[in-house]
Amino acid sequence: MNSEILVALLALIGTLSGTFGGILTSSKLTAYRIQQLENKVDTHNNFALRIPIIEEKIKVLNHRVEDLEKGDV
Repeated sequence: MNSEILVALLALIGTLSGTFGGILTSSKLTAYRIQQLENKVDTHNNFALRIPIIEEKIKVLNHRVEDLEKGDV
């Protein structure tokens, strides 16, 4: 086999393996970053679910304080 053809084939194999390796690495990094963002969103959603409960408790406490200040208890 001609040496130029052998060098060209080796270069093609090296280019293809490098390209596929880069694609795999990039997809793994993207999947990792998406997972981290999903974790942050889950944390935020837990706070969003708890805020209305906290607001309701604050309303009740405010009414109780108002009643104590009026002396109606």
